[in-house]
Amino acid sequence: MKLARVALLIAMVSVAAAAWAQVNIGEQKPEASLPFTMTTVTTFELPWRLAFLPDGRMLVTEKVGPVLLVSQQGDKIAVGSTPPVYWQGQNGMLGVFVSPHYATDQTIYLTYVEPGDYGGGLALARAKLNATATSAKLEQFEVLWRQMPRGKGGQEGAQIAFSPDGQYLFLTVGDRQRFTPAQAPNQPVGKILRLTLDGKPAPGNPNFGKTGAATIPLIDPPSDTEAAKTAKVVSNYTFPGPNMTPAETWASGVRTPYGLAFSPTGELWEVEHGPRGGDELNLIERGKNYGWPLVSFGQNYNGVPIAKPGTRPDLAMPVIYWNPVIAPGNIMFYTGSKTFPQWNGNGFVSGLATMSLNRFIFDGHGGAKAAERWDVGHRIRDVEEGPDGSLWMLEDANPGVLIHVTPLVTTSR
Repeated sequence: MKLARVALLIAMVSVAAAAWAQVNIGEQKPEASLPFTMTTVTTFELPWRLAFLPDGRMLVTEKVGPVLLVSQQGDKIAVGSTPPVYWQGQNGMLGVFVSPHYATDQTIYLTYVEPGDYGGGLALARAKLNATATSAKLEQFEVLWRQMPRGKGGQEGAQIAFSPDGQYLFLTVGDRQRFTPAQAPNQPVGKILRLTLDGKPAPGNPNFGKTGAATIPLIDPPSDTEAAKTAKVVSNYTFPGPNMTPAETWASGVRTPYGLAFSPTGELWEVEHGPRGGDELNLIERGKNYGWPLVSFGQNYNGVPIAKPGTRPDLAMPVIYWNPVIAPGNIMFYTGSKTFPQWNGNGFVSGLATMSLNRFIFDGHGGAKAAERWDVGHRIRDVEEGPDGSLWMLEDANPGVLIHVTPLVTTSR
Protein backbone atom coordinates (compact mmCIF):
# COMPACT_ATOMS: atom_id res chain seq x y z
CA MET A 1 0.00 0.00 0.00
CA LYS A 2 2.85 2.40 0.92
CA LEU A 3 4.62 1.73 -2.40
CA ALA A 4 1.37 2.33 -4.26
CA ARG A 5 0.91 5.71 -2.52
CA VAL A 6 4.49 6.72 -3.29
CA ALA A 7 4.02 5.75 -6.94
CA LEU A 8 0.77 7.74 -7.10
CA LEU A 9 2.44 10.78 -5.53
CA ILE A 10 5.34 10.65 -7.97
CA ALA A 11 2.91 10.34 -10.86
CA MET A 12 0.89 13.33 -9.63
CA VAL A 13 4.03 15.46 -9.24
CA SER A 14 5.23 14.42 -12.71
CA VAL A 15 1.89 15.32 -14.27
CA ALA A 16 1.88 18.70 -12.53
CA ALA A 17 5.43 19.46 -13.65
CA ALA A 18 4.63 18.41 -17.20
CA ALA A 19 1.56 20.65 -17.19
CA TRP A 20 3.70 23.63 -16.21
CA ALA A 21 6.35 22.77 -18.79
CA GLN A 22 4.14 22.37 -21.84
CA VAL A 23 1.65 25.21 -21.87
CA ASN A 24 1.00 26.40 -25.43
CA ILE A 25 -0.40 29.93 -25.58
CA GLY A 26 0.10 30.51 -29.29
CA GLU A 27 -3.65 30.73 -29.89
CA GLN A 28 -4.20 33.38 -27.21
CA LYS A 29 -6.54 36.08 -28.50
CA PRO A 30 -5.81 39.78 -28.00
CA GLU A 31 -7.91 41.85 -25.65
CA ALA A 32 -10.77 43.83 -27.14
CA SER A 33 -9.29 47.16 -26.08
CA LEU A 34 -6.11 48.71 -24.71
CA PRO A 35 -5.90 49.82 -21.06
CA PHE A 36 -3.24 52.39 -21.93
CA THR A 37 -2.48 55.23 -24.32
CA MET A 38 0.28 54.95 -26.95
CA THR A 39 2.03 58.13 -28.07
CA THR A 40 4.56 58.19 -30.91
CA VAL A 41 7.59 60.26 -29.86
CA THR A 42 10.08 59.93 -32.74
CA THR A 43 11.43 57.49 -35.34
CA PHE A 44 14.67 55.57 -35.92
CA GLU A 45 16.32 53.51 -38.64
CA LEU A 46 15.87 49.86 -37.59
CA PRO A 47 16.00 50.43 -33.81
CA TRP A 48 16.91 47.46 -31.59
CA ARG A 49 17.32 48.32 -27.89
CA LEU A 50 16.86 51.19 -25.49
CA ALA A 51 18.27 51.77 -22.01
CA PHE A 52 17.49 54.56 -19.56
CA LEU A 53 20.15 56.70 -17.93
CA PRO A 54 19.66 58.10 -14.41
CA ASP A 55 18.85 61.57 -15.81
CA GLY A 56 15.81 60.20 -17.67
CA ARG A 57 17.33 60.25 -21.13
CA MET A 58 17.70 56.99 -23.01
CA LEU A 59 20.28 55.35 -25.21
CA VAL A 60 18.85 53.79 -28.38
CA THR A 61 20.70 51.53 -30.81
CA GLU A 62 20.02 51.41 -34.52
CA LYS A 63 20.97 48.14 -36.19
CA VAL A 64 22.77 49.97 -38.99
CA GLY A 65 25.33 51.24 -36.50
CA PRO A 66 24.59 54.43 -34.58
CA VAL A 67 23.89 54.77 -30.88
CA LEU A 68 21.77 57.78 -30.01
CA LEU A 69 21.18 59.69 -26.79
CA VAL A 70 17.48 60.55 -26.82
CA SER A 71 15.35 62.77 -24.63
CA GLN A 72 11.82 61.77 -23.66
CA GLN A 73 10.64 64.47 -26.05
CA GLY A 74 12.48 62.79 -28.95
CA ASP A 75 15.51 65.05 -29.28
CA LYS A 76 18.54 63.04 -30.49
CA ILE A 77 22.27 63.33 -30.04
CA ALA A 78 24.57 60.95 -31.92
CA VAL A 79 27.00 59.17 -29.59
CA GLY A 80 30.54 59.52 -30.87
CA SER A 81 33.29 56.87 -31.10
CA THR A 82 31.03 53.86 -31.54
CA PRO A 83 32.61 50.78 -33.16
CA PRO A 84 32.10 49.66 -36.77
CA VAL A 85 29.51 46.91 -37.16
CA TYR A 86 28.69 44.09 -39.55
CA TRP A 87 25.18 45.04 -40.62
CA GLN A 88 23.35 42.32 -42.50
CA GLY A 89 20.04 40.61 -41.80
CA GLN A 90 19.81 40.16 -38.03
CA ASN A 91 23.36 41.42 -37.49
CA GLY A 92 24.48 44.93 -36.61
CA MET A 93 24.51 47.21 -33.57
CA LEU A 94 22.25 45.38 -31.14
CA GLY A 95 22.19 45.86 -27.37
CA VAL A 96 22.94 48.79 -25.07
CA PHE A 97 22.95 48.31 -21.29
CA VAL A 98 23.70 50.62 -18.38
CA SER A 99 26.18 49.37 -15.79
CA PRO A 100 24.64 48.46 -12.42
CA HIS A 101 27.27 50.82 -10.97
CA TYR A 102 26.68 53.67 -13.42
CA ALA A 103 26.42 56.28 -10.66
CA THR A 104 30.10 55.75 -9.90
CA ASP A 105 31.60 54.36 -13.14
CA GLN A 106 29.49 56.03 -15.92
CA THR A 107 29.93 52.79 -17.87
CA ILE A 108 27.68 51.33 -20.54
CA TYR A 109 27.90 47.95 -22.27
CA LEU A 110 27.31 47.32 -25.98
CA THR A 111 26.65 44.11 -27.87
CA TYR A 112 27.15 44.19 -31.63
CA VAL A 113 28.44 42.17 -34.55
CA GLU A 114 32.03 42.85 -35.49
CA PRO A 115 32.92 42.71 -39.19
CA GLY A 116 35.41 40.04 -40.25
CA ASP A 117 36.96 38.47 -43.32
CA TYR A 118 34.12 35.92 -43.48
CA GLY A 119 30.92 37.31 -42.03
CA GLY A 120 30.85 38.64 -38.49
CA GLY A 121 30.98 37.71 -34.84
CA LEU A 122 29.22 38.86 -31.69
CA ALA A 123 31.22 41.23 -29.48
CA LEU A 124 30.67 42.48 -25.95
CA ALA A 125 32.25 45.85 -25.14
CA ARG A 126 32.10 48.54 -22.51
CA ALA A 127 33.00 52.21 -22.40
CA LYS A 128 32.55 55.31 -20.29
CA LEU A 129 29.77 57.56 -21.54
CA ASN A 130 30.72 61.23 -21.56
CA ALA A 131 27.34 62.91 -21.96
CA THR A 132 26.45 66.57 -21.62
CA ALA A 133 23.31 68.49 -22.49
CA THR A 134 24.48 68.85 -26.10
CA SER A 135 27.00 66.06 -26.79
CA ALA A 136 27.77 62.42 -26.11
CA LYS A 137 30.89 60.31 -26.69
CA LEU A 138 32.27 56.91 -25.73
CA GLU A 139 35.63 56.93 -23.97
CA GLN A 140 37.99 54.16 -22.81
CA PHE A 141 36.25 51.75 -25.17
CA GLU A 142 37.28 48.11 -24.72
CA VAL A 143 36.08 44.81 -26.15
CA LEU A 144 35.59 42.32 -23.30
CA TRP A 145 34.54 39.21 -25.23
CA ARG A 146 34.55 38.11 -28.86
CA GLN A 147 32.78 35.28 -30.62
CA MET A 148 35.35 33.45 -32.70
CA PRO A 149 35.55 32.39 -35.41
CA ARG A 150 33.55 35.03 -37.21
CA GLY A 151 31.22 33.65 -39.84
CA LYS A 152 27.83 33.68 -41.51
CA GLY A 153 24.41 33.46 -39.90
CA GLY A 154 22.10 35.68 -37.89
CA GLN A 155 20.39 34.97 -34.55
CA GLU A 156 23.13 36.53 -32.45
CA GLY A 157 21.15 36.80 -29.23
CA ALA A 158 23.19 39.70 -27.80
CA GLN A 159 21.10 40.34 -24.67
CA ILE A 160 22.62 41.08 -21.27
CA ALA A 161 21.15 40.66 -17.79
CA PHE A 162 23.13 41.80 -14.76
CA SER A 163 22.95 39.58 -11.70
CA PRO A 164 20.86 41.04 -8.84
CA ASP A 165 24.03 41.63 -6.79
CA GLY A 166 25.56 43.63 -9.65
CA GLN A 167 28.71 41.49 -9.74
CA TYR A 168 28.17 39.43 -12.90
CA LEU A 169 26.55 39.62 -16.30
CA PHE A 170 24.75 36.98 -18.32
CA LEU A 171 25.15 37.19 -22.10
CA THR A 172 22.95 35.35 -24.61
CA VAL A 173 24.73 33.94 -27.65
CA GLY A 174 22.46 32.60 -30.39
CA ASP A 175 23.12 29.58 -32.58
CA ARG A 176 23.94 31.75 -35.65
CA GLN A 177 21.51 29.52 -37.62
CA ARG A 178 24.11 26.75 -37.57
CA PHE A 179 22.11 24.28 -35.41
CA THR A 180 24.56 21.65 -34.07
CA PRO A 181 27.15 23.98 -32.47
CA ALA A 182 24.49 24.94 -29.91
CA GLN A 183 25.16 21.51 -28.38
CA ALA A 184 28.96 21.63 -28.78
CA PRO A 185 30.60 22.58 -25.45
CA ASN A 186 33.65 24.02 -27.23
CA GLN A 187 31.80 26.44 -29.52
CA PRO A 188 30.62 29.90 -28.39
CA VAL A 189 27.19 29.67 -30.03
CA GLY A 190 23.80 28.57 -28.68
CA LYS A 191 24.86 29.38 -25.12
CA ILE A 192 24.07 31.63 -22.19
CA LEU A 193 27.34 32.82 -20.69
CA ARG A 194 27.96 34.03 -17.16
CA LEU A 195 30.86 36.47 -17.00
CA THR A 196 32.45 38.92 -14.62
CA LEU A 197 31.89 42.59 -15.39
CA ASP A 198 35.31 42.45 -17.06
CA GLY A 199 34.16 39.72 -19.45
CA LYS A 200 35.99 36.81 -17.81
CA PRO A 201 34.54 33.40 -16.85
CA ALA A 202 32.64 33.79 -13.59
CA PRO A 203 33.49 31.65 -10.55
CA GLY A 204 30.71 29.19 -9.84
CA ASN A 205 30.00 28.37 -13.47
CA PRO A 206 29.36 24.65 -14.04
CA ASN A 207 32.73 24.16 -15.78
CA PHE A 208 34.70 27.00 -14.27
CA GLY A 209 38.41 26.39 -14.72
CA LYS A 210 37.98 24.06 -17.70
CA THR A 211 39.12 24.86 -21.22
CA GLY A 212 37.86 23.51 -24.53
CA ALA A 213 39.35 22.23 -27.76
CA ALA A 214 42.16 24.37 -29.15
CA THR A 215 40.72 24.13 -32.68
CA ILE A 216 37.03 24.18 -33.65
CA PRO A 217 35.27 23.90 -37.04
CA LEU A 218 33.22 26.63 -38.71
CA ILE A 219 30.15 25.75 -40.80
CA ASP A 220 27.72 27.87 -42.76
CA PRO A 221 24.02 27.83 -41.77
CA PRO A 222 22.56 24.51 -43.04
CA SER A 223 19.03 24.05 -44.39
CA ASP A 224 17.69 22.01 -41.47
CA THR A 225 18.64 19.98 -38.41
CA GLU A 226 19.46 16.88 -40.42
CA ALA A 227 21.69 18.70 -42.90
CA ALA A 228 23.52 20.30 -39.98
CA LYS A 229 24.77 16.92 -38.83
CA THR A 230 26.88 16.52 -41.97
CA ALA A 231 27.45 20.19 -42.86
CA LYS A 232 30.62 20.97 -44.76
CA VAL A 233 33.39 22.51 -42.68
CA VAL A 234 34.28 25.89 -44.19
CA SER A 235 37.42 26.34 -42.13
CA ASN A 236 39.01 25.45 -38.82
CA TYR A 237 39.79 28.06 -36.21
CA THR A 238 42.61 27.77 -33.71
CA PHE A 239 42.32 29.92 -30.59
CA PRO A 240 45.41 32.06 -29.90
CA GLY A 241 45.07 31.16 -26.22
CA PRO A 242 42.92 28.79 -24.15
CA ASN A 243 39.38 28.21 -25.42
CA MET A 244 37.38 29.49 -22.46
CA THR A 245 33.93 28.57 -23.79
CA PRO A 246 33.33 25.71 -21.30
CA ALA A 247 34.34 27.92 -18.36
CA GLU A 248 32.11 30.77 -19.55
CA THR A 249 28.97 28.70 -20.17
CA TRP A 250 26.06 28.82 -17.73
CA ALA A 251 23.47 27.04 -19.94
CA SER A 252 23.36 25.64 -23.47
CA GLY A 253 21.06 24.51 -26.27
CA VAL A 254 19.38 27.86 -27.02
CA ARG A 255 18.43 29.08 -30.48
CA THR A 256 17.55 32.77 -30.76
CA PRO A 257 17.73 34.15 -27.21
CA TYR A 258 16.64 37.74 -27.80
CA GLY A 259 15.29 38.35 -24.29
CA LEU A 260 16.88 37.79 -20.89
CA ALA A 261 15.91 39.31 -17.54
CA PHE A 262 15.92 38.67 -13.81
CA SER A 263 12.57 38.65 -12.07
CA PRO A 264 12.09 40.56 -8.80
CA THR A 265 12.50 37.24 -6.95
CA GLY A 266 15.88 36.58 -8.60
CA GLU A 267 14.87 34.04 -11.25
CA LEU A 268 16.50 34.33 -14.68
CA TRP A 269 14.03 34.16 -17.58
CA GLU A 270 14.71 33.95 -21.32
CA VAL A 271 12.59 34.16 -24.47
CA GLU A 272 13.67 32.79 -27.83
CA HIS A 273 12.34 32.20 -31.31
CA GLY A 274 11.58 28.67 -32.40
CA PRO A 275 11.89 27.64 -36.04
CA ARG A 276 8.45 27.14 -37.69
CA GLY A 277 6.60 27.20 -34.39
CA GLY A 278 7.84 26.68 -30.88
CA ASP A 279 8.85 30.09 -29.51
CA GLU A 280 9.84 29.57 -25.86
CA LEU A 281 9.78 31.15 -22.42
CA ASN A 282 12.47 29.41 -20.35
CA LEU A 283 13.53 29.51 -16.73
CA ILE A 284 17.32 29.55 -17.06
CA GLU A 285 19.15 27.50 -14.47
CA ARG A 286 22.77 26.58 -13.89
CA GLY A 287 24.13 23.87 -16.18
CA LYS A 288 20.86 23.04 -17.93
CA ASN A 289 20.55 22.14 -21.60
CA TYR A 290 17.51 23.66 -23.32
CA GLY A 291 17.51 21.21 -26.19
CA TRP A 292 18.13 23.09 -29.43
CA PRO A 293 18.47 21.67 -32.08
CA LEU A 294 17.78 18.20 -30.69
CA VAL A 295 14.17 18.96 -29.81
CA SER A 296 11.62 21.68 -30.48
CA PHE A 297 7.89 22.32 -30.38
CA GLY A 298 8.33 23.67 -33.92
CA GLN A 299 9.65 22.19 -37.13
CA ASN A 300 12.20 23.22 -39.74
CA TYR A 301 11.15 25.88 -42.23
CA ASN A 302 11.29 23.31 -45.04
CA GLY A 303 8.94 21.00 -43.16
CA VAL A 304 11.55 18.52 -41.91
CA PRO A 305 10.29 17.41 -38.47
CA ILE A 306 12.22 17.90 -35.23
CA ALA A 307 11.84 15.58 -32.25
CA LYS A 308 9.43 16.92 -29.62
CA PRO A 309 10.77 17.91 -26.19
CA GLY A 310 8.84 15.14 -24.46
CA THR A 311 11.10 12.58 -26.12
CA ARG A 312 14.12 13.82 -24.17
CA PRO A 313 13.44 14.04 -20.42
CA ASP A 314 17.13 14.83 -19.86
CA LEU A 315 16.64 18.24 -21.52
CA ALA A 316 15.01 21.28 -19.92
CA MET A 317 11.48 22.06 -21.08
CA PRO A 318 10.09 25.55 -21.71
CA VAL A 319 7.62 26.77 -19.12
CA ILE A 320 5.53 28.29 -21.91
CA TYR A 321 5.70 28.00 -25.67
CA TRP A 322 3.93 29.57 -28.61
CA ASN A 323 2.48 27.66 -31.55
CA PRO A 324 1.82 29.66 -33.71
CA VAL A 325 4.67 31.99 -32.86
CA ILE A 326 4.74 35.54 -31.59
CA ALA A 327 8.47 36.04 -32.41
CA PRO A 328 9.43 37.54 -29.02
CA GLY A 329 11.58 40.64 -29.13
CA ASN A 330 12.42 40.98 -25.45
CA ILE A 331 11.36 40.24 -21.88
CA MET A 332 11.35 42.71 -19.00
CA PHE A 333 9.92 42.86 -15.49
CA TYR A 334 7.89 45.77 -14.21
CA THR A 335 8.83 46.93 -10.72
CA GLY A 336 7.43 49.72 -8.64
CA SER A 337 4.19 51.31 -7.60
CA LYS A 338 4.21 54.30 -9.94
CA THR A 339 2.05 54.70 -13.07
CA PHE A 340 0.99 51.03 -13.39
CA PRO A 341 1.01 49.73 -9.79
CA GLN A 342 -1.28 46.84 -10.74
CA TRP A 343 1.58 45.38 -12.80
CA ASN A 344 4.22 45.39 -10.09
CA GLY A 345 6.28 42.18 -10.40
CA ASN A 346 4.74 41.16 -13.72
CA GLY A 347 6.73 40.31 -16.83
CA PHE A 348 6.24 41.72 -20.31
CA VAL A 349 7.20 40.08 -23.59
CA SER A 350 7.12 42.02 -26.84
CA GLY A 351 5.80 40.30 -29.96
CA LEU A 352 7.17 40.95 -33.43
CA ALA A 353 5.03 38.65 -35.57
CA THR A 354 1.86 39.30 -33.55
CA MET A 355 2.50 43.05 -33.16
CA SER A 356 1.66 42.65 -29.51
CA LEU A 357 2.57 43.43 -25.93
CA ASN A 358 2.09 40.42 -23.66
CA ARG A 359 1.77 40.42 -19.86
CA PHE A 360 2.71 37.44 -17.67
CA ILE A 361 2.31 36.61 -14.00
CA PHE A 362 5.19 34.78 -12.29
CA ASP A 363 4.82 32.85 -9.04
CA GLY A 364 8.45 33.18 -7.90
CA HIS A 365 8.88 29.39 -7.89
CA GLY A 366 9.59 28.69 -11.55
CA GLY A 367 6.03 29.07 -12.75
CA ALA A 368 4.51 31.56 -15.17
CA LYS A 369 1.11 32.04 -16.75
CA ALA A 370 -0.18 34.31 -19.47
CA ALA A 371 -2.36 37.28 -18.64
CA GLU A 372 -3.27 39.70 -21.44
CA ARG A 373 -2.14 39.97 -25.03
CA TRP A 374 -2.64 43.47 -26.43
CA ASP A 375 -2.61 44.17 -30.15
CA VAL A 376 -0.54 47.35 -30.47
CA GLY A 377 -0.27 47.41 -34.27
CA HIS A 378 3.54 47.52 -34.38
CA ARG A 379 6.30 44.90 -34.49
CA ILE A 380 7.66 45.52 -31.00
CA ARG A 381 11.38 44.83 -30.72
CA ASP A 382 11.90 46.22 -27.23
CA VAL A 383 9.85 47.31 -24.24
CA GLU A 384 11.37 48.97 -21.17
CA GLU A 385 10.21 50.71 -18.02
CA GLY A 386 10.98 54.40 -17.69
CA PRO A 387 12.00 56.19 -14.48
CA ASP A 388 8.41 57.28 -13.81
CA GLY A 389 6.99 53.78 -14.31
CA SER A 390 5.61 54.37 -17.80
CA LEU A 391 6.58 51.99 -20.60
CA TRP A 392 8.56 52.71 -23.75
CA MET A 393 8.48 50.51 -26.86
CA LEU A 394 10.63 50.37 -30.00
CA GLU A 395 9.20 49.25 -33.33
CA ASP A 396 11.18 46.85 -35.51
CA ALA A 397 10.87 48.75 -38.79
CA ASN A 398 12.53 51.38 -40.97
CA PRO A 399 11.44 53.86 -39.92
CA GLY A 400 10.66 52.37 -36.52
CA VAL A 401 8.78 54.44 -33.98
CA LEU A 402 9.50 55.07 -30.30
CA ILE A 403 6.21 54.73 -28.42
CA HIS A 404 5.43 56.06 -24.95
CA VAL A 405 2.87 53.96 -23.06
CA THR A 406 0.91 55.79 -20.33
CA PRO A 407 -2.30 55.08 -18.39
CA LEU A 408 -5.55 55.49 -20.22
CA VAL A 409 -7.14 58.77 -19.30
CA THR A 410 -10.87 58.51 -18.78
CA THR A 411 -13.19 61.49 -18.77
CA SER A 412 -16.38 61.68 -16.73
CA ARG A 413 -19.47 63.55 -17.82
